[in-house]
Amino acid sequence: MESLLSSIYYTQAAAAVSMSQFALATGVSLLLGLVIAAAYMQGTRYTKSFVITLALLPAIICVIIMMVNGSIGTGIAVAGAFSLVRFRSVPGTAKEICTLFLAMASGLITGTGYLGIAAIFTAVMCLAFLILGKIDFGSKRNADKYKSFRIVVPEDLDYTGVFEDVFREYTSSCELVQVKTVNMGSMFRLTYDVVLKDPAREKELIDRIRCRNGNLEINVSRQATAATEL
Repeated sequence: MESLLSSIYYTQAAAAVSMSQFALATGVSLLLGLVIAAAYMQGTRYTKSFVITLALLPAIICVIIMMVNGSIGTGIAVAGAFSLVRFRSVPGTAKEICTLFLAMASGLITGTGYLGIAAIFTAVMCLAFLILGKIDFGSKRNADKYKSFRIVVPEDLDYTGVFEDVFREYTSSCELVQVKTVNMGSMFRLTYDVVLKDPAREKELIDRIRCRNGNLEINVSRQATAATEL
């Protein structure tokens, strides 16, 4: 057991890395990268380029660590600089960021020679990743209560507080988040984020609003999490 959790390098600051050590560490890193990529693909919408990146990232980090001659501090600094490179054209989600850190951590561990610890760490984290996703951990309960109402009103209607009493009756909270002119400025579109007291009474609420806005357009959808939030 002790040999499994020890480094394959004999000294902390080895002068050189042998070809066998290089091949073993790189091979294990590639294998762990494939495991991480496979775990990420389970129940997740993904792109081909991203899963390829996950598969190769541990090996890249591993080689970086080996090439700095065993100086762990220098290796981590170099790896940190690599992690700041923007290689995707769109912001990553919290799940993608977490998976990238997992891939980098596996590469860092294998790069320092602790192949057994790297394998155990990757297996445990991937298992936790899959279990938490399977049990739907952290999902918003009663999501049907959280709705966004987009209501079109004529320009001659004073929208300030016009629906306040209606929302007070049917919702536990209500916030006017946006006012926008539409149809060449002849109408306003109001966006409310609300929490319904009873989702079954949603149609009743819509009918009440229709009586106030002259039967103009009403759009109801689930509240979307802001793109900048993790």
